Amino acid sequence: MFVRKKKNKSGVVSVQIIDKSSGKYKMIKTIGSSSLKEEVDNLVNEGNLYIQEALGQGTINFDVEDFGKQFIENINSIDVMGVRLLLEKIYDEIGYDQMGAEIFKNLVIVRITHPVSKLKTTKYLKRYFSINLNEDKIYRYLDRLYKDQKELIQQISYDHTLKVLNGVINVVFYDVTTLYFQIDDEDEIRKRGFSKEGKHQNPQIVLGLLVSTGGYPLAFEIFEGNKFEGHTMLPVLDSFKEKYSLKQLVIVADSGLLSSQNIAELQAKGYEFILGARIKNEKQKVKNRILKLELDNGQSQIIEKEENLKLIISYSEKRAKKDKHNRERGLQRLEKQIKSGKLTKSSINNRGYNKYLVMDGDINVSIDKQQFEDDSKWDGLKGYLTNTSLSKGEIIENYGHLWKIEKAFRISKHDLKIRPIYHRIQRRIEAHITINFAAYKIYKELERQLKEKKSKLSPEQAIEIAKTIYAIKIKNPTTNIVNTELLILNEEQKQLKKLFEF
Repeated sequence: MFVRKKKNKSGVVSVQIIDKSSGKYKMIKTIGSSSLKEEVDNLVNEGNLYIQEALGQGTINFDVEDFGKQFIENINSIDVMGVRLLLEKIYDEIGYDQMGAEIFKNLVIVRITHPVSKLKTTKYLKRYFSINLNEDKIYRYLDRLYKDQKELIQQISYDHTLKVLNGVINVVFYDVTTLYFQIDDEDEIRKRGFSKEGKHQNPQIVLGLLVSTGGYPLAFEIFEGNKFEGHTMLPVLDSFKEKYSLKQLVIVADSGLLSSQNIAELQAKGYEFILGARIKNEKQKVKNRILKLELDNGQSQIIEKEENLKLIISYSEKRAKKDKHNRERGLQRLEKQIKSGKLTKSSINNRGYNKYLVMDGDINVSIDKQQFEDDSKWDGLKGYLTNTSLSKGEIIENYGHLWKIEKAFRISKHDLKIRPIYHRIQRRIEAHITINFAAYKIYKELERQLKEKKSKLSPEQAIEIAKTIYAIKIKNPTTNIVNTELLILNEEQKQLKKLFEF
């Protein structure tokens, strides 16, 4: 909305209030008309006051000479406003606003839109959001975040997820990943261990993550880098169950967390569980029973075990084709290495497809084709170990959701760039991961709302569109009032604005 001076053929100037919010010029009111410059100026001032008082906003006079130069000279800032309007809305809806920490909100949003080091974060906030935040203040806040707010952030996430899932959280999914550091020396938390990223030479930490049905993050914990992943599950589960006074909880985890000790402890503490089973490691009697099953595509069978345990075996033609392809590719790689003479005695181990290798005499390495053929009997078979009373279909379906926690790690590592981690003190490492935890929660809620609104946009696409929506702050040279104008210039920006009503 703005004041327009319209000069008539008679030389009289009409001063009008014009609105262009719909894309078309619409006259709201005529303030008056005059042929005298002084009176016209008074009418213009009156029009500006009308807009300010009656409509609560100022304007720029588009009819003055050399408007372009005046416009540029009166710009206070140009900010990437779309991501703030989109992500702050979701931030508040989750409940993070109750923390009352503006700095936390800024760090979380930047982690989603521009995941970089804390130093680069300060530059990004200033360049794109006109927010001045120095690095020292960020580090002081990280200490406070670890001390006072880490648990609150997880509590808020839990409460919101409980609401999304209609008040029921009785199935949780647990998995671990490793995060390495580009340093040489170990310390109390960063230690060398088995690296899921193949960085065995680098000190690392182990991150355990608990998510709900749908993949919404519930809780996390970090452990020493040399800690066996199977020993991380119970501490996280016990803390989670006690914190929220949960009586019944079904745990879903992959076969990497399967151990006799874990199973015994889970049962002793009254947990129900669904674990990926290592069916080839079962006792010979059980393996014989599995291989005698004649399952068609999609079929499954229960094998009762001791101590109230059940082994569900399912068969999939798609999985069988994948297993066969992987075996044959592994065999071809071994044959190629044998021909090149690159295989030595040190290659003989039980890892991967090296189990097909045998040593003839002292130097001749060959392939055990019989073992290769025997392994084909297991193609397409998948096992699930459980003590629940759920049906076969429910067990397989619940385990099938485990990929969502793998997706959580993938998004955290690649999209949110949880590493490299530039901190060395444990409390700041945990604070950094807490920021990523909240960022992933916002990402998941954005994903859920897009689906709920029946939008074809992915979270990544929505964020990219939001990054193109700018806001210009302009000072009105007549009234000295600073106005903010949101630039919605194309159809996809309009659709996003309409979807999320900002």
